[in-house]
Parts: sequence; C-alpha cells; structure tokens
Amino acid sequence: MAAHLKKRVYEEFSKVVQQHPHEEIPAKKLRLTKPSKSAALHVDLCKASSPTDALQYLLQFARKPVEADSVEGVVRILLEHYYKETDSSVRLKIASLLGVLSKTQGFTPDCILDDVINTLNNEKSHQVLAQLLDTLLVIGTQLPESLNIRHRLIDVAYKHLTDTYFGVRNKCLQLLGCLGSVDKPLPRESEGGTMGVAAKDVQSIISDYFGDQDPRVRTAAIKAMLQLHERGMKLQQTIYNQACKLLSDDYEQVRSAAVQMVWVLSQLYPESIVPIPSSNEKIRLVDDSFGKICHMVSDGSWVVRVQAAKLLGSMQQVSPHFLEQTLDKKLMSDLRRKRTAHERAKELYSSGEFSSGRKWADDAPKEKVDTTAVNLIDSGACGAFVHGLEDEMYEVRIAAVEALCALAQSSPSFAEKCLDFLVDMFNDEIEEVRLQSIHVLRQISTHITLREDQLDTVLAVLEDSSRDIREALHELLCYTNVSTKECIQLALLELLKNLTKYPTDRNSVWKCLKFLGSRHPTLVLPIVPELLSTHPYFDTPEPDMDDPAYIAVLVLVFNAAKSCPTMTALFSDHTFRHYAYLRDSLSHLVPPLRLPGRKLTSAPEGSGLASSVESAQNFLKESLARVCSVQQLDAPGAQSLLEFTIRDLQRLGELQTELAGAADFCATYLRCQLLIMKALQDKLWSVAVPLYVKQNAMVSGAAVQVLDETYKLEFLYSGLESRQIATIHHVRLQAKALQLVLLARARRGVEPLLSVCEKFLHEVDAFQRLFITELPHLQDSFVDKLLDIMPRLAGSKPADLVKILQTTLRHSCFPQLKLPEQIHRATATIIEPTGESDNPLRFTSGLVVALDIDATLEHVQDPQTTVKVQVLYPDGQSHVIQPKPADFRKPGPGRHRLITQVYLSHSAWTEPCQIEVKLLLAYSSSISRSSGPRPAWNESTDSPSPPESAIEGTIPLSKPVKVFIMPKPARR
Repeated sequence: MAAHLKKRVYEEFSKVVQQHPHEEIPAKKLRLTKPSKSAALHVDLCKASSPTDALQYLLQFARKPVEADSVEGVVRILLEHYYKETDSSVRLKIASLLGVLSKTQGFTPDCILDDVINTLNNEKSHQVLAQLLDTLLVIGTQLPESLNIRHRLIDVAYKHLTDTYFGVRNKCLQLLGCLGSVDKPLPRESEGGTMGVAAKDVQSIISDYFGDQDPRVRTAAIKAMLQLHERGMKLQQTIYNQACKLLSDDYEQVRSAAVQMVWVLSQLYPESIVPIPSSNEKIRLVDDSFGKICHMVSDGSWVVRVQAAKLLGSMQQVSPHFLEQTLDKKLMSDLRRKRTAHERAKELYSSGEFSSGRKWADDAPKEKVDTTAVNLIDSGACGAFVHGLEDEMYEVRIAAVEALCALAQSSPSFAEKCLDFLVDMFNDEIEEVRLQSIHVLRQISTHITLREDQLDTVLAVLEDSSRDIREALHELLCYTNVSTKECIQLALLELLKNLTKYPTDRNSVWKCLKFLGSRHPTLVLPIVPELLSTHPYFDTPEPDMDDPAYIAVLVLVFNAAKSCPTMTALFSDHTFRHYAYLRDSLSHLVPPLRLPGRKLTSAPEGSGLASSVESAQNFLKESLARVCSVQQLDAPGAQSLLEFTIRDLQRLGELQTELAGAADFCATYLRCQLLIMKALQDKLWSVAVPLYVKQNAMVSGAAVQVLDETYKLEFLYSGLESRQIATIHHVRLQAKALQLVLLARARRGVEPLLSVCEKFLHEVDAFQRLFITELPHLQDSFVDKLLDIMPRLAGSKPADLVKILQTTLRHSCFPQLKLPEQIHRATATIIEPTGESDNPLRFTSGLVVALDIDATLEHVQDPQTTVKVQVLYPDGQSHVIQPKPADFRKPGPGRHRLITQVYLSHSAWTEPCQIEVKLLLAYSSSISRSSGPRPAWNESTDSPSPPESAIEGTIPLSKPVKVFIMPKPARR
C-alpha cells in the first residue's frame, strides 16, 4: 500500500515538472535579525505603571551598550516618553541618557539638537534644565566644526544665565567657556531675537558673574574664563582686579580658582604696571601677583596653600628683591619705599627751617603711617616660603620645596640664600619631605657650596634607617662642592660610619667617594698622608685589602690623584700594588693614573672615541649588507657566511658597548635564519620519516629555538620600529610553518591537522592586517608568497597546504634587516647577593628566611609588571616571585633599581647546598583572530572559536647568582 502511494505521488510530481519546465520552486530563506533596542525600550516604558518603575527600566537600559545605528531610534523613544512624563526625576534621567547616547562613536547628534532645545524651553524643573544644558554641552563638544550650532547653543546659554538656580547658571557658564567664540565678540542677539542688546564679548559676560551671590557660580565663572584661556583666547587685563578681590573670598573653591586666574594673568602681562592700593607707587603686574599668591601660602585651606606654593615656582620673571623677601619674615620699612638721603634733604630744605624744639611735635611726619596698610608688597609675601616650609601639612611643605627648587635654578643668588632652609628640611618628620629636599638640593648643587655647619646637618641624615634617603644623600654628595679640607674629612668620616652601620650601602658609598675625590683634588691632597697612614721615615703596616672602608679611602684618593699629578709621590709601595689590583677589579671606580715608571693605558677620548664608534657602525652596516648575498650562494657557503658574520657581530658588541644592543639584535636575527636554513637542507626532506628520526628531532628543536629567539628579539630590545617588529613576526611564522610541516610528516590522518592548519591561516591573515604598511618591504619573502596564494590556501586540504608550505619555505628569501636609529638591550645585574660568601644562610625547616635582592635594570620597559625573581632549588623546585611596585626605583632615564626581599623555605637538608637566584622578563604575545576566509575543510555553521589565548613566557634577564642555604631540622 505504501509503495503504491509513493508511486502515485511520483507520477503527479513528474506531470507538474513537465507542464512547468522553466519554473523553479522558490526556496524559503531565513534571516536572523537582532532585536530592536528602541522597540524593547518602548515596550518597557509602556509597561511602567509608576515613575519608580520607569526609572528602574531606564537604569537597566543605561547599563547596556547601544550600537550607533540604533541610537537615533532610542533617542526618539526617549524624547517621546519625555514629553508625556510628569515626574521630574524620570525626565532628569532621560536628559542624562540623551547626553550619554550623544557620545556614541559613529553617531552624529545634530539630528536631536532641535528636540533638546525645544524641551529646554518648555521645562520648568531647574534640575532637569541643568541636565539638558549639560546634554547640549556634550552635543556642542561633539560637533566643534559647526559654527551655526555653536552660536545657537551660546544663545541658549545666555538666555538662561539669569535663572535662579545655581546649577543652571553653572552649566550656562560652562557652555560659554567651552563653546564661546575666541575670535570676535559674542552676539547677545540671535538672528530673529528680541533681546535688543548690543553685542558684548564673552569675557565681559562671564566676568559679570565673578560677583554672583552663590560661590559655586563664582567658581564656575572663573573656570569658564580659564577654559577660554586654554582654548587660545587672550584674557583682558581688566579682570585682574576682580580676580584679586576673589582671593579673599569666604569659600575655598573660589579662592583656589582665583589663584589660578591671577597666575595666568601674571604670565600674560608680566611687564604691565599696576597701581598699589592706598599709595602713589606702581609696580609690575608680575611682582604684584607674586605678592598676592605668596599671601595665599598662609590661606586657611591646605588645598589652596598647596596650589599657591606650586604656582610660585613657575613665576620666573619676578624681581629679585621681591623673591628674596619670601625668605625673611621681617617687614622692611613697613613695606614702604625708602627715600634717598637727597630726597629727604630736599624736603627738609623746602620746609624753610629745621626743628627748633620750641613747638610740640613740630618735626613729626607730615602723614600718619598706617602699618596695617599694604603698599608695595602684601605682607604675606614676607617669609612666604618660610611659612610654606613650616606648614603643618606635609603636602604644602613638599610643594614649597619644589617651588624653591624651580626658582633657585634660574637665580644663583636666590639659590645661595635658600640653601639653609633646604638643609633644615633634611630633619623633617616625614620621609617623603626629606627625600624631596635631598633631590631638590641635588638639582641646584651647581649654584652652591656647602659650609662646614651645613655639611654637618646634611651628613646627619646618613643615620636614617631608610635606604632611599641614604642613597639619595650619597647621590647629592656626588655633585656637591665643599669649601675646606675639614669638610672632606668630615664627609669621609661620616660615610665610613655609614658603611660600618649599613654594609649593604657599600657600592653607593664607593661611588659617592669617587665623585667627591674627583671634584676636590686640591682639598684631598693635604690629607693624603693622614688618609693612607704613611710616614716620611717609618714603614707603616699594609692595610687589609678586604676591608671595604680601606677600599673607600683608596677610591677617594685615586680619583683625586687623576687631576693632581703630585699626589702619587705620597703613595707607598703597597699603595701602588693596591692600585693595580683595584684598577682590574673595580675599573668603574678607579681611573687610569700616570704613575712613575708605568705606562698610562686609557680608553680613547674625544674625537678618537667618536671615530671608533663611527667605524664600528660602518662595520655593522657592511656586515648586514654582506649577508644579503647569501641567497646566491650554495648551502654550505651561505651557512659559513652567516656563522662568520654572527661571530663578528658578537665580538663587535663586546668591544663597543654603545653598539652592543644593535650588534646582539642582528646576531640573534641571523642565528634564526641560520637555524631555519640548516633545518631546510635537502637530505632531511628527501627520505621517509622513520629513517631520519634523529634529524627530525633536530629540526623540531631548531624550530622551537627559533620561536624562543623571536620572543627575545621582540621583548628584550627597546627602540624597535614597526618594520623590525614585522620582520620578527615573519621569522616566527616561518618557524610555525616548519613545525606544521614536521607535524604532518610525523602523524597520519587529516583530523589532527585541521585545527593546526586553521590556526596557522588565521595567524597569516592577522599578520597581513597588523603589518599591511610593511608588506612592500617583505617582497619575495615567505609571507609575501603565502599572501599571493591565500585564496588557494583557504580552499586547500591539509595535505596540500603542507606541501605548499614546505615548497614556499625552501624557495623564499629572508627579508633584509634594517636597523632603527638606536636599539637597547634590556639587561639586569644582581648586586646583592654577590654569591661570594661560603657562610650558608641557616634557618629552621618549614620556616622562612629573607634574602635581600639588590639589582640594577637597564632599558627595561614597565619593570613593575614584567620583572620577576626566580629561585631554583637543588631538588629542581622553582619559585617565581613578583616584586612589589614600590620595590622599584628610577634613578635616571632608562635605569631602574630593584631592592626587594625574597622569602626562602624548604624541608630539612643534611648539608648546605646552593640555590640559584636570577631575574626574569615576563612577556605576553597574542595575535587576535580575524574573520578572514575559512578553510574549505571547516565550513560548519558553528560560531567562530574564541580568540587565541595569549602566549606567555619568561626570558632570562640576568646571570644567576648562587647562594648557600642550610635548612635545619626543627628541634623537638
């Protein structure tokens, strides 16, 4: 029965096809669309039964992202609901959402401008008005090129400036400051307006609100004026008096903004002459503003005091006598201008007679002197920095110290006068203030010479328990001039005490004495016999060369002897032997000396050094140009050329430290090419895999090594440009292609290769997107040839893809390496522990012992997140520790210092063993997958796989240091 029915259906279908041979049955198509955000919002708002529900729906909607093409529909729904809503809190939230949506990338908000202005004109709630004005401000900043829109918004702002609510006036002033015309006067009358008021410039409009009754509006007016200044408008000098009056306002925010305004005007009109109140005298505006800002250093608010102190440091044009008055609390002549003797005699003569003494008070001054009146300079300027340095808030003291530094750098005479005040700050109770004072004195050290009493105060800081403070003081002493030989003796004595109390400061103390000796050779010369304990007639015992204190004395003497040839005559025989030893072991601290009977050997200086660097650079360029011909050579010749070039570049990096980074970078890159070239030899690929198991393992190891080297090239060197990064990624793709070919030879079947091939094609496509501008420099390279046949690769089967990759690898050229201007290699040197001690660190097993780590880092980018400490135990355990960000210091550009502690713990051992401590550089490398062509073998309708997780790893950054430890069993 079923067979009969199937036959009848088939016959009927055949008749229909014969009757309509050209008609095709249309296929039903499914289209997936995203749900409309505006429709969903409309439904939610319609469901709201109360303002609370509507507000809740709006809050939920605000947490969701909105696409640019959906913004206009959402805005229309919000405006529609806004017109119907009676509750002000809901309208306020809608107004806020309009401003947020106007910032959406790709959306032009001019289409909603008219609607927002209309709602503004009909709104009665002051809070909603303020929010709508804020939305208009957002729209105006999003459309800065539209002059018509700006004029409309400014007109709206001026119309609502008279509102009784402070928030509305604030937003209007903000609109004027951000959008007001900086070129011509602001029209207060729109095209069809009815105001009938003459045009008035925007500065006059804003300055009218300096005297507003609400302090928040006064603050907004000043900030709007400052906004005009930042946009390029030159402020009028006429507002200076208004700004000065606001310095005595009752509210902190107003005074803070007024201080900034006075400073801006002092920079715009420094040489303008302004009258002194209650006096006939006139002074420069910069001097007058300096005195007024000095007065604010004594303000009741510490925030204003900090701001005033910081601004003082940037007022470089102030007159010297005003500047020096800030260091003296005494008022000079009641702050009145002193008359000359000639002027006083002339006045006496014009009076007609001298005082006879017969009349009471006949010689009294003609005018009454009011000591409370300020004539030339505000009384706050007298001792302003003294007040700032003695402030109760440490933030004010730090700001005052920094301002002193800025002013002292431009005025040597002021630097000498403020020296005592800065030295006194070394005794501050807050470590941050002490440290900043030391840094400031270091910056102005070229202008000053320390007296013995000042040096005594400075050296007292060496007792500080903070390592940062002590090392900063050592750095200060390196660049400080002292006046007498007693100062040298005092400094040496205190530094040796420091060395005894804190042995870890050894390198810092030695470096300090090196500079101290080289800066004061004539002061060191008279005390050399005392320092070296020599005697003209008697032999003295030879000191111990293992004593750090004796080495410190020798470093001081030898560096002084470099500029004082007569000093070597005072040396004894063992001093010469010690010099030879230290010259070899501490060559960075001991300079080459011209000793009697010995030949001076020193590095070339001046033009000789420059010529040697230039010749080394030429050699580097010639080496890179030479390896470009490697493609024309046979395999043995090409490998030999690369090996010799790598050897030459390594040697060049050892001889020329200035080119060490570039030479190492080139050598590593050529080593990668050499490994790939050896891996692609004909004999390895012409025989089946089972016959060449060992050789295939060698090729696999070479591919892994090349990958590791590319990560070093990318993350261990700084100063690389996009072209070098593209070249590195190109080599990495070659290594990954080599791994893919080896995987295909070692495994049978298609399934294991599907995901690997797809991943490789994604990486090639990502390479093209990331480095599309660098592709012209990669002609005839491996990637260039792959991109030419990319459509064919996407449609190939895994086996065909592998064959194409193998052929392309063997017949492609490697790109020429072009070096940027400067390449630096990241390096690290562990100073402590030294690894020289045979005394083990003993601790109870199961507990911990702290190991101090002190290391210097050179050219390491973002060390707080990338540098780690690795501890390797004898049993193979490895611990990686992330130092705290506070453990890193930055003593100079490109240099960092790591001072931290590592906690060690282990089970009990029978005898002491060594652990290895070294620094690692962590990296993370990832190329996001693209929506490029999908391979033919994977055309499923599943969603695309998530982006590949980042490849993370570490690179050794320093040489390992071995430390003896001995975990003891716990006592029972």
